[in-house]
Amino acid sequence: MITIMLNDVRIQAYHGIYEGEEKLGNPYIVNVEVSYDEKSHDFEDINDTINYVDLYNIVLQRMHNPTGLLEKVCERIIRRIKHQYPFVKEVTMSLYKLQAPIEHFQGKVGVRLRKKFDN
Repeated sequence: MITIMLNDVRIQAYHGIYEGEEKLGNPYIVNVEVSYDEKSHDFEDINDTINYVDLYNIVLQRMHNPTGLLEKVCERIIRRIKHQYPFVKEVTMSLYKLQAPIEHFQGKVGVRLRKKFDN
């Protein structure tokens, strides 16, 4: 099994359920791990693997579509990755909001979603 990763990708986006989040936005950190069985791949060129530029573009496109819940953002990104790369066996994604609208809170809040596929 091989895993392609995007780690600590910082994106400004407009997700949230609280008033003003859709206008002010928030900085986010995104991590994505996409695993697949490498037995049938030769790794001679980019077509023999998952292109991390394509993964980044999937994440970026979906992050720029405001959504209330972070769980839904993750689910849609994972679904899009699986659609583009049907041979994927597992996708794990974490999404952190760096400036959560919680009074006196310092830190980050987030979700992690992991999907396994039988293919």
